Amino acid sequence: MSQSHSMVVETADRLFADLAANARLDFAGLWRQVAEAGFPSLLVPEQDGGFGGDWIDAVAVLRLAGLHALPTPLAEAIVAAPLVADAGWEPDALTVFASVAEGKVEGGRFAGRLKSVAWGREADRVIAVLDGALLRLRLADTTGVARSVNPAGEPRDTFTFDGAPVETAPAGFDLFALGALTCAALIAGALDAALARSIQYANDRVQFGKAIGKFQAVQQALAVFAEEAAAANCAAEAAARAMDRGDALFEVAAAKLRANMAAQIGHATAHQVHGAIGFTQEYDLHRWTLRLVSWASECGSERYWAEWLGGTVAAGGADAFWPDLTARSD
Repeated sequence: MSQSHSMVVETADRLFADLAANARLDFAGLWRQVAEAGFPSLLVPEQDGGFGGDWIDAVAVLRLAGLHALPTPLAEAIVAAPLVADAGWEPDALTVFASVAEGKVEGGRFAGRLKSVAWGREADRVIAVLDGALLRLRLADTTGVARSVNPAGEPRDTFTFDGAPVETAPAGFDLFALGALTCAALIAGALDAALARSIQYANDRVQFGKAIGKFQAVQQALAVFAEEAAAANCAAEAAARAMDRGDALFEVAAAKLRANMAAQIGHATAHQVHGAIGFTQEYDLHRWTLRLVSWASECGSERYWAEWLGGTVAAGGADAFWPDLTARSD
């Protein structure tokens, strides 16, 4: 681990913990401090004014955002910023991305919809990929907004445009897959936080004269939970390393699938251990479990990535499976 990586992780951990503990801060206050720390430009090259980090850095920071349940579009900003820089566009205060775009571009104008834009109501611009082209639009040019939220209460809005001015550039990347990798990292962090909460509660909650964490059934459930959290973290880190080497769609697909599977088990186990108190608004377990539900459903469900991986392996043939798989390892 490089000194710069350690510094980024330590700074992110301190800042995100402080922000998560400060209930008085509104979105603008939260985002200002995150932006001023430079985290949105983590993947932007130094010559373009960014940190010049890699995906190992990004996944580590996003894991901490999930660990502290940071209610900001940091994942979306980290993905968008280097794409904006590569396109040669001037950066804006907050650019997010839409993983699903419908419509057409004619004469430098866009007509269509951008669906489920994370934190769109708080952003200045949005990017999306349509027909092999990267689009950038001002959200002030929308003709309609269908406001919605995910299960955790975070904005996921749909924007309609009718002939809005649009900037375009070639898109040599899969924006949906980039979003999937960020979700895998966020899930990994949230799983670790929910696991720690569950272990603490199991050790504190006394039933039949002893802590419920002393019962074998609870211990076994928490052990499985720990295995799932570790698997999700390993998968996200492996995908980050593959991203830094080049083509990593296979690893990203595997990481998102594994994270989704772990999120399902982790969410269920955390609530089983906590019992009724875990479902109350006053108890803070929901800060992580509702985000697990949300992130597992975004940028590809368990079924979506399982079918993608299965189709990819089947298309390559049985004889190519093991050589292709081992060729991807470090």
